[in-house]
Amino acid sequence: MSKQTTNISWRDRLHEIIYEADTPAGKLFDVVLLIFILASILLVMLESVKTIDAKYHNILYYGEWTVTILFSIEYIARVITVRKPWKYIFSFYGIVDFLSTIPMYISFALAGSHALVALRALRLLRVFRILKLARYLGASNQLASAIKASRAKISVFLFAVLIAAVIFGTIMYLVEGAEHGFDNIPKSVYWCIVTLTTVGFGDIAPETALGQFIATIIMILGYGIIAVPTGIVSAEYTKASGDQKKKFSDEELEHQKSLQLNTQCCVNCLSETHQDGAEFCHKCGCKLHYD
Repeated sequence: MSKQTTNISWRDRLHEIIYEADTPAGKLFDVVLLIFILASILLVMLESVKTIDAKYHNILYYGEWTVTILFSIEYIARVITVRKPWKYIFSFYGIVDFLSTIPMYISFALAGSHALVALRALRLLRVFRILKLARYLGASNQLASAIKASRAKISVFLFAVLIAAVIFGTIMYLVEGAEHGFDNIPKSVYWCIVTLTTVGFGDIAPETALGQFIATIIMILGYGIIAVPTGIVSAEYTKASGDQKKKFSDEELEHQKSLQLNTQCCVNCLSETHQDGAEFCHKCGCKLHYD
């Protein structure tokens, strides 16, 4: 076997482990990566507590450097195992990986850049990459499809809520006035949105009887408004599941579900969601590599 073939084989095997979760090695890698992500977030949180940081500063500091170095190695490995590195570097997760890793190096080299360390919390977004594990992929695809199918209805609903907030906010401005904290219409609309969503900060409150009556109506409407988006998405989710059962037989339905569990990632363009047994990428035509 030539040196070139050996290098390609080594890169392909590493690509299988890092980018995919169908193999035992890939699943183990994702689980270990999840542990380090959670540990990193815990370190960031503990470091923000002054009493804990004062007592265990060195432990937290060296622990964060350990995690940062490991993530740096992972980032480099992801770059070198794809044939078009810029595809990963400028992808969403590639940017997240870079921004969540580089602050420690900047804080080490430049004084006064400690605030950038907060960007390490972006590592939590990497959890969504790990959720491509087979057991979660099908459910996440169905939920994403339901939300996408509901976007028009939800947009109309949110627009209606915004109109109602402007109308009620204007009414409260006229009823309460500046003497009760409703200084202008935008501030009154802000109060209406806070009340409508049942948040209730309490920084502004109606004092007149009519204002309190209107506020009561807005609060009651708030409970119904909260349930509407959930109902819309749930209906689309149920409809999609029912249509899929009607479209396919039991055997075909199981096959369709199995297709959703595939986590093969193209070594050339990083495209995913390939069918089971596919030998070539459905996007760029590149040969897929299997263990």
